[in-house]
Amino acid sequence: MAKVAINPNRAKTCAIGLLLIGSSFATPAPEAVSGTADVFLKFTRHIQQQIEHDKEAFSRASGCTRWFYKQEKKPAPSSPVQRIDWTQSSSAPTEDECRRQYPGGIDAVRKDFAKTQTFLALSLTFYEFALVGDRDDDKVYSSGELQDLFHVLTLSYDSALSSAVHTEALNNRFDTWYRARNLESLMSSMGRLYDRGYRVTPADRAELDRVMK
Repeated sequence: MAKVAINPNRAKTCAIGLLLIGSSFATPAPEAVSGTADVFLKFTRHIQQQIEHDKEAFSRASGCTRWFYKQEKKPAPSSPVQRIDWTQSSSAPTEDECRRQYPGGIDAVRKDFAKTQTFLALSLTFYEFALVGDRDDDKVYSSGELQDLFHVLTLSYDSALSSAVHTEALNNRFDTWYRARNLESLMSSMGRLYDRGYRVTPADRAELDRVMK
């Protein structure tokens, strides 16, 4: 039987390739194990969607509030005091839109102004919380960061669970506190993050400014 010559260099390359393949199965990436890889993106996207809705609702209420107050020749209330500057849309609602949206007149629009202001402040603060929770600004929650988030939000954390389960838990917490206008619990959670050394970074500030445009 004829002998087959084997190139030593080629055999070495194949052996290394097999070793790398085997190691990739034996030791998966830490984020794959912990199930945290896409939690940050999905959680912040969920909050952003609510922010866009709140911005639109507040802009409409604010514009109609100014219109109704102008009819009564009274100064309109100021916009919410926030840590972020927000330039509202230049397109003001028309008289027909305001009267149709608020048949109850100035009392109705004033009530809606206060409500939309509260919701916008809450969704923005929750977004800031989500950004602060990404301590190293790599747009990924590490296992440690995720565990800290769950702890300060009084949620049970299990590193063995999937990213989908972790994301659902965070989204549900946001939805529940948002509907209840529970800014007090959110600020308490933010304070506990600060106690653990988390801070608003320049990258966080830039992202918050972007969202407010």
